[in-house]
Amino acid sequence: MGKLTVGALRAVLVVVLAGTVFVQALMVWALATDPEDGSLPLTPLRVITILGMVSAQVALVCVWRLVTMVRRGTVFSHAAFRYVDGVIGAIVAASLVWFAVTAINAPGQRDDPGVTVIMGGVGVAILGVALIVLVLRMLLAQAVARDGEAAQMQAELDEVI
Repeated sequence: MGKLTVGALRAVLVVVLAGTVFVQALMVWALATDPEDGSLPLTPLRVITILGMVSAQVALVCVWRLVTMVRRGTVFSHAAFRYVDGVIGAIVAASLVWFAVTAINAPGQRDDPGVTVIMGGVGVAILGVALIVLVLRMLLAQAVARDGEAAQMQAELDEVI
């Protein structure tokens, strides 16, 4: 990865992380100061928003660490699995948060249940992203194994020479 690519990605990660912290701060402030008017269950939605932002922040930190490993050339190691697993866990948590929002929103959609079905489909799509990252994790595992085999063959070749 080039320095420009890494710098651009890190800039995006910082902006998104700052945005999530800002939204969390607003939600905490709203929980403390803004009473519900009864039209929507605002308190659960605010708590869910805070939890959703936490899942996004976990994914952002894990991606930052993986980018650092790529830049250093150490991504093909067992240490990378911890961060990939963190991303997978964060995506699954985000889908569960989305399903909670769908469940809270569903009673208000009795006249138009299609919205609830669409929201459920979005939750399934988020889970699909977690499965894609899981497949990428398996590819990383294969690459780490191949890297280990290559290092072993190089060591054997060095002994022969």
